[in-house]
Amino acid sequence: MEITAPSQQDYPELVSVWESSVRATHDFLTEHDIQFYKPMLVDQFFPQVALKCIKNTDNQILGFIGTAENNIEMLFIDPAHRGKGVGKKLLSYALRELGASKVDVNEQNDQAVGFYQHLGFKVIGRSEKDGMGKPFPLLHMEISHGLFSSSK
Repeated sequence: MEITAPSQQDYPELVSVWESSVRATHDFLTEHDIQFYKPMLVDQFFPQVALKCIKNTDNQILGFIGTAENNIEMLFIDPAHRGKGVGKKLLSYALRELGASKVDVNEQNDQAVGFYQHLGFKVIGRSEKDGMGKPFPLLHMEISHGLFSSSK
């Protein structure tokens, strides 16, 4: 599994991974919410981040991460490949190679909160609404790079 930058031709597959991941982990979102965010991925969200993905030997995207400055803006894993080290590998890359150290996580997404806490992130703040002003509380989390490097 190698980490690469996806091309624009990969965007439909990235959107598919995003949607299947959201449906598997964001049970607090309605169908309307998913359809609200989905069209924004390619036009608004992807251009604002440095995207990296992991593909298997069949060139299928298993997961992707997007960072901006020192923030992890998105991390989504194909549900069939969750728990197999894809997320941890992408996160490690973002911390070590891209200088990321912060992430905002939907408070209602217990799996993601647990994932980040397990890898050493600590809650440093909270917002009542997400970045689009919707009523989905966010936990602002941060990690010290030294903590993560010791949990290889």
